[in-house]
Amino acid sequence: MMTDSELLHYARQILLSDVDVDGQERLKQSHVVVLGLGGLGSPLSLYLGAAGVGRLTLVDGDIVDETNLHRQVIH
Repeated sequence: MMTDSELLHYARQILLSDVDVDGQERLKQSHVVVLGLGGLGSPLSLYLGAAGVGRLTLVDGDIVDETNLHRQVIH
């Protein structure tokens, strides 16, 4: 069950006929694994979290250093 705060937060998504309240609930209960947090996986993780995905597992074998910070926006 979504709280009033969550309903307000995701109101614009809920208005979409392909999402509605049931779809937003499914997002909240979902689990997504993102493999690789470089130029694509890093912003993707942010977008999934902002969309309301309930649980994210982020996996990346790289070592964060100054040369790749421009691609890894979540660090």
